[in-house]
Amino acid sequence: MSHLFAHLARMKLIQRWPLMYNVRPENVQEHSLQVAMVAHALAIIANKKFNKQLSPERAATLAIFHDASEILTGDLPTPVKYFNKEIEAEYKKIEAIAERRLLEMVPEEFQEDYRDLLLSDQADEEYKQLVKSADTLCAYLKCLEEQTAGNHEFNTAKRRLTESLSKNPDPAVKYFIDTFIPSFELNLDEINRLL
Repeated sequence: MSHLFAHLARMKLIQRWPLMYNVRPENVQEHSLQVAMVAHALAIIANKKFNKQLSPERAATLAIFHDASEILTGDLPTPVKYFNKEIEAEYKKIEAIAERRLLEMVPEEFQEDYRDLLLSDQADEEYKQLVKSADTLCAYLKCLEEQTAGNHEFNTAKRRLTESLSKNPDPAVKYFIDTFIPSFELNLDEINRLL
C-alpha cells in the first residue's frame, strides 16, 4: 500500500501566502497547476524563439511536483524562510527530508520514475531554473491579481518579484512578460473587447 497520492491530494489544503491578507486564497495544488502551464509555455517559447531543445511536457511535469514537499512541511512564508542564511539552510534540510519521505511512499518499482520529480537536487539544472522562473512569474501574477482587487498587502512582494524578474537572464521569461502579463491588468470586459 502507498500513501503517496493520498498525501498529494492534500496539496489543495495547503494555503499559500499565509502571513498576508488575500482577497482570494490560493492553495498549493492550484498554484502548481499554474506553474506547470507557465513552465510549459516557457519551454515552447525557448524552443521556437531562442533555439532551445526543451521538452514542454517535462517542464510541466516537474512543475506539477515542484512544491510537493509542502504536503509535509506546509508553506513557510518567504520572509521567514529567507530571514537569514541559517534559517534558509535549515529549511533546505527540512525540505530535503520531506522530499525523501515522499519518494519512500512510491512503490519501489516506480521510485526511479519519480526520483527527479520529487527530489529537487535530482532535476536537470536547466529545467529546475525554468520551473523556478515559472514559479516567480506565477507569484508575480498573484500579486497583480490581488492589487487589481484593491489589496495593497502585496505591494512589497510585487516590488521584490519585479526586481527578481528584471534580473532573470532567460529571454523566454522576458517574452512571456511582454506577451502575456499585460492582460492580467485588464478586467474581463476589457479582455473580451480585445479579442
